[in-house]
Amino acid sequence: MAAGREGRRAAVPQRPFAAAAPPLPPIVSPAPAAAAAAAAPPPPAGNGAAPGGHGAAAAPPRPPSAPAASPVGITGITGMALRAVWLLRHDPATGGAVLFSRRYPTVELRAETFNGSTRVPIPSDSAFLKALLLELRLEDEHLFVEQRDTCTRINHSCVHSVSTAAGELWPVLAFHKSGLIYACVPLVEGSLEPRPPLLTVTGLSQGLALLLGIMDYVSPSRKNEAELSAKVGQLRTLLIQACPLGTPLNTNIRSLNSSFEDIQEMPADKEQPAWRSSTYKGKPQVNVCITEKVKCMQYDQRDVVDTWQVYGAVNCKCDIEGSAPNVTLSLTLPTNAPPLQDIVVHHCVTSVDPAMLLSTSAEPLHDSVYNGPYKFPFIPPSDSFDLCYYTSQVPVPPILGCYQLIEEGSQIKITVNLKLHESIKNSFEYCEARIPFFNRGPIAQLEYKVSHGQLDLFRDRSLLVWVIGQKFPKSLEVSLTGAVSFGTAGKEHPTDYVCTGNTAYVKLYFRIPDFTLTGCYVDQHSVQIFVPGKPKITASRELISSDYYIWNSKAPAPMVFKPLLD
Repeated sequence: MAAGREGRRAAVPQRPFAAAAPPLPPIVSPAPAAAAAAAAPPPPAGNGAAPGGHGAAAAPPRPPSAPAASPVGITGITGMALRAVWLLRHDPATGGAVLFSRRYPTVELRAETFNGSTRVPIPSDSAFLKALLLELRLEDEHLFVEQRDTCTRINHSCVHSVSTAAGELWPVLAFHKSGLIYACVPLVEGSLEPRPPLLTVTGLSQGLALLLGIMDYVSPSRKNEAELSAKVGQLRTLLIQACPLGTPLNTNIRSLNSSFEDIQEMPADKEQPAWRSSTYKGKPQVNVCITEKVKCMQYDQRDVVDTWQVYGAVNCKCDIEGSAPNVTLSLTLPTNAPPLQDIVVHHCVTSVDPAMLLSTSAEPLHDSVYNGPYKFPFIPPSDSFDLCYYTSQVPVPPILGCYQLIEEGSQIKITVNLKLHESIKNSFEYCEARIPFFNRGPIAQLEYKVSHGQLDLFRDRSLLVWVIGQKFPKSLEVSLTGAVSFGTAGKEHPTDYVCTGNTAYVKLYFRIPDFTLTGCYVDQHSVQIFVPGKPKITASRELISSDYYIWNSKAPAPMVFKPLLD
């Protein structure tokens, strides 16, 4: 199976697969390539907790070389400003509501100057809410709306054009997560006609970073209405610190104080940056963790190309004395590993090679692509932060799969085959395959055979959970065959408008500690800290599945197409 599957991936750039394996993404960067984070395609149809938004049933929570160039400064870049920020709520039963909004008149004046006659004013909150819900297909999703659904308006990113009474408001950066909508309008320094490439709109990356910071601050309380209301009430004060006059300075909202009384006075040391709000006393120590996530859509069909994407984030926590300590951290790749691309760095990074930021996955791999060194000098914030994000064009996914579901009389016959790629570390914290059944009744009868692991029936009797465990067998292949019969469907059983008929999927969940698909790692001896004393340096890494789908090869499935760029 593996040989046939890899042969169908000829469209993907073929490079030697590193022994430790290949790369991932990004957030705050001033270079044009930084906007790649916001411009990157959203999860394809069917991705997310589960296609159609029914993730609760399908996914219950898991228990436990170019010429060298001179460095370019990161701070002091203009254009990273926001015209407005919103936090909205959407409930299919009650509709939408505006929880929070903030407009920046000074940035709006700059928009009038830069955009001229092409500027579209920010509408009222109620008008914006209605227009955005329509654009995001959260209203009238089953109806054809020409301004939204025409083939000329296919959207490959979370950057939208929202129709208002005054015209098309663009760019609107917005995404929907767990019933809340996070949105902002970055400033574009220039005419909006014709629309400039997304990679040149530098405010997109800062806007995305701020929205993710707000989501990180608000999301833990989204199930508690009182706590959510309290946090929303504090947002205005927090954004005065995080985004004064519309310019994002600190996107880690949780690290900020919620009252002006607690805000520290300006530090006496003029060299202390604004993001370093406090100083540490004690033994110096640095903790670095590389987290890579892999998304995948596999079809096992001759006329459909499988797709996968790898994203990486480098999280740091630096406990170092001094008002402005200097730290240099380097990322290392194995020989012949695909390069890191779409790199976006935190604003505390003081300088980088500009060629590093300009390397993008939108272009095919070739010998002149920047392939290191990946060195990041920075003055660390007081709290934990993501130093950088990246992607990489890895040649193969970690687990190849085949799923077949066919109807035979009153029964459903299923077959699942999985193969771990030989370059992948065979040591999982957990690994399981979840097989949901939508638009059917409860499972009344189940006969099955597994070559490895165990199969469990979820409590709602609409989901099979195949626990593979912490290791694949020596053959690196596992299989499941079974026959399923269903009872009468009721309102309590999950439905899905994508998974109708025999359209179905298996979703994989796994975590491999001390491993990255790119092979990327931090050499502890390469971390340079310019402070007295010998620091304690801890480095770790992990690979986690994210929206890892294997579709039924015997039925239609939602396709993912990579757009061709000029």
